[in-house]
Amino acid sequence: MMEQKQQQAMGDRLGTYDPNMKPNEMAGDGIRWHSPMEQPFRIAGLAWFAEERKYRRLPTLPAGALPEAVDRLADHTAGGQIRFRTDSASVSVRVKLKGAAYLSHMPATGQCGVDCYVGDFGEFKFAKTAKYDVALDAYEVTLFTDWTREMRSFVLNMPLYQGVEEFWVGLDEDAAVMAPPEYISDRKVIIYGTSITQGGCASRPGMAYTNILSRRIPLEFINLGFSGSGKGEPEVAQVIAQIENPALLVLDYEANCVSTELLRETLPAFIRIYREAHPNTPILVVSRIRYGREMQTTHLLEARLARKQFQQETVRKLRESGDKNIYFFDGETLLGEEDFFECLVDGSHPTDLGFLRMADGLEPVLKTLLL
Repeated sequence: MMEQKQQQAMGDRLGTYDPNMKPNEMAGDGIRWHSPMEQPFRIAGLAWFAEERKYRRLPTLPAGALPEAVDRLADHTAGGQIRFRTDSASVSVRVKLKGAAYLSHMPATGQCGVDCYVGDFGEFKFAKTAKYDVALDAYEVTLFTDWTREMRSFVLNMPLYQGVEEFWVGLDEDAAVMAPPEYISDRKVIIYGTSITQGGCASRPGMAYTNILSRRIPLEFINLGFSGSGKGEPEVAQVIAQIENPALLVLDYEANCVSTELLRETLPAFIRIYREAHPNTPILVVSRIRYGREMQTTHLLEARLARKQFQQETVRKLRESGDKNIYFFDGETLLGEEDFFECLVDGSHPTDLGFLRMADGLEPVLKTLLL
């Protein structure tokens, strides 16, 4: 307890030295709180929200039992977005989390925070991140105030590594609120994978690579990354196959396969299950990024190369047998050649730079398949 008080005192002093290190101010008077569950707000990135009205990435009661870890991680709102237009001069958020921040190598602003973008597809600009007392499991902060009164489009990216029980958007009392711009279609880009897909360890939600791509491509993105638990189980494949109107399925889960044998067992089965429901939807198989630890740990490099070869061969055989809508992408190239290790927090999870490079590498491929 004494140590915690000392740390808090240090934080208070640092905020005195540098006001930018303080938590955001709380919302003041003249604010009206809106539930983003109501019109004209739109919730994107949560495929079952319209049916269940929960901030959750998978159905609460799927037809079959989900792996326990996947079921728990589905409460994390990675990829969830709140979209709207308003002429409000200020925007605030009030968030009730399912728990406090706890990760040692990921900023609380990414794990539990909210960040804000303004603009339209291809033109979104970052505005602000919610900074709050990380010891708490609820916060109310003003993202910005005193902006000029004009109609703008907003996207609020939800926490990557924590569940959300309640979410409120605070706008000026007299502000107009309108529906956001429409996507070019109701088709969805579904990305299934690991902690990297989920967004570990981005400094804020908007820097997860799926969220970066969602700002560049005018389609809804569904983030189904499950930290340590993207293992290609058939039960998960069956649930993902239930998502209607898919534009593309990206399979980026190699990093959670504990062995090459597991990948050999799950990948063909996952594709087969998905193809039964969606015979013509493009599928992109992505091998994992390079780890910094590979430079000292030979067996990691050998395992990655063996798994990459298997994924390439699987895609080649399926294409030769008639499936012309399945493709392979070499994830080894995504972080760069000479300085890829500078893109990692802990030797495996990307920094914001790493996620930006991943999005830059995947964007032209996705646009070729989607647009």
